[in-house]
Amino acid sequence: SVPTDEARGRVALYLAITMAPFTLLAPVIGPLLDHVPHGRRAAMAGTMTARALLALTMSGAVATGGIELYPAALGVLVCSKAYGVIRSAVVPRLLPTGFALVKANSRVTLAGLLATGIAAPIGVGLQQIGPAWPLYGACAIFVAGTFLSLSMPPKVDSAKGERKAHMLTHGERKPSLRTVGPSVLHGLQANVAHRVLSGFLIFFLAFLLRVHPLAGQSAAASLVMVGVAAGIGNACGTAIGAWVRNRPPEVIVATGLMLALSAAVLTAVFFSPLMVAVLGAVAGLSQALSKLSLDAMIQRDVPESVRTSAFARSETLLQMSWVVGGAIGISLPLNGVVGMSVAAGILALGAVLALRGLLVASRRSTTPPSRITVAPRVR
Repeated sequence: SVPTDEARGRVALYLAITMAPFTLLAPVIGPLLDHVPHGRRAAMAGTMTARALLALTMSGAVATGGIELYPAALGVLVCSKAYGVIRSAVVPRLLPTGFALVKANSRVTLAGLLATGIAAPIGVGLQQIGPAWPLYGACAIFVAGTFLSLSMPPKVDSAKGERKAHMLTHGERKPSLRTVGPSVLHGLQANVAHRVLSGFLIFFLAFLLRVHPLAGQSAAASLVMVGVAAGIGNACGTAIGAWVRNRPPEVIVATGLMLALSAAVLTAVFFSPLMVAVLGAVAGLSQALSKLSLDAMIQRDVPESVRTSAFARSETLLQMSWVVGGAIGISLPLNGVVGMSVAAGILALGAVLALRGLLVASRRSTTPPSRITVAPRVR
């Protein structure tokens, strides 16, 4: 309802605000959780309990209009991100025998999507009672989550098998994502390209479809159609990951990157509403599979003593990439061909940086070690 230039400024402010939870996640929460490896269940339960209390705080604030709504909401976001980091670090401890990490991560994500689908109509029903009731429901869910976290098997907190290694090279003082091995590094580069594309498409298409909606549709309906296509693609990616065979995660990431790049190039060349929807679906699918595979590589390759820090830093970098993509999207002229060409360029850069390294790392991870012959010592 406001002019486009004013809307751009508001969206830019929103993008800046979305980074707020991540200002604590990488430098504070990740390293803190690394120092409590024997309290993973308690840490997960703590994030649940904190969100239950914050939900109660917000339930009073929505009724009175109190300013405490905003710091409480920020606290919920921080706890949510911290929980996600701990959960990703815990998955390898609970991995069934013969179960691939990509498949396990997909099953966990799919369970979350199904739970969201069940909870959403319940929240709508509670809203009919009063504005505070959905938050009462959230409080009950988080209390249940507290008990479920504490009821996980004791091996979640076990130190058996841990390596007291560090994510550092000689001479470095701080953990760095550049030193975690080629698979994780190149997987992260590919996921950065996907996240930049995601942020770019969301905000570029929001402004583009506002001015040039799809044929016969309103601006809002046009954006919803593209958003639904992306959501379906994301859900399909998660479902495919849940049933995927034991494929190297590097191959999955490389395939997803090339698939998205091909769709972006075709959309730029044959720009049309249908191609935009196809690109949204393909981008959603490939991003979901790539993120699940990146999590699997971190779980597989990063020493457990610094795994939560690695997850926290990767999540922060990916969210920053999404914000950068959104900033590019709101700054471009509203020309569909130009925008899709930029989208293709984003993915092409990611392919240049990551593709070869992913394929090389994949061959290394699947090639059995060769037999080494030791020559006798000659005196």
